[in-house]
Amino acid sequence: MALSSRQEVVGPGAWYVYVLRCNDGSLYTGITTDPQRRMQEHNHSSKGARYTRARRPVELVYVETVECRAAACKREYRIKQMTAGDKLALISAARFS
Repeated sequence: MALSSRQEVVGPGAWYVYVLRCNDGSLYTGITTDPQRRMQEHNHSSKGARYTRARRPVELVYVETVECRAAACKREYRIKQMTAGDKLALISAARFS
């Protein structure tokens, strides 16, 4: 997934909240400073989360830029609290914006 203009790198120290679609159809939410590197770790490395290691391959379906780690953690928590339907709506809205 390419970063949209709203999601482009905003400079050093930028944080991202991302959602992956796993091979079993489930969604995984996380934070990182480098979404492409992190996705590679999830797919090809022992550094990927235990959850995604068991559900490879994963696909990056959503990325959102935030200003700092604290904001990323808060947004990650909010997304994790969403229903599956709400997460899918978030992903769909981002693809068409």
